[in-house]
Amino acid sequence: MADESETATLTLDAWQCIGCGRIEAPQPCIGVCQDRKVRFVYASEHARVLARLAEMDKRAAALEKLARRVVTTTPRAGGWERTYRTLQEEARRALAPPLRDDEPPVPTS
Repeated sequence: MADESETATLTLDAWQCIGCGRIEAPQPCIGVCQDRKVRFVYASEHARVLARLAEMDKRAAALEKLARRVVTTTPRAGGWERTYRTLQEEARRALAPPLRDDEPPVPTS
């Protein structure tokens, strides 16, 4: 499980004018604008979360593909063990943590 520092996203409370879109922080202006409180995140945090979401979508698709294979596969007589082992290996690949750019692939059995 990721620690809180990896999952926490820094936010900034600010004020945005509903008319002109001007943004101020940390307090509203004293002019004639009508402000509403808005919340911002750093673009780098947003990009990190989008990348993680894309990674999770890819993993979910792999697991869904595996589930479809399990429910649609009928082993031939005497072939159940080979089919089982093949599905097991596919599941290991789908559940393996994603590789980081600086890590070489780890061979599977």
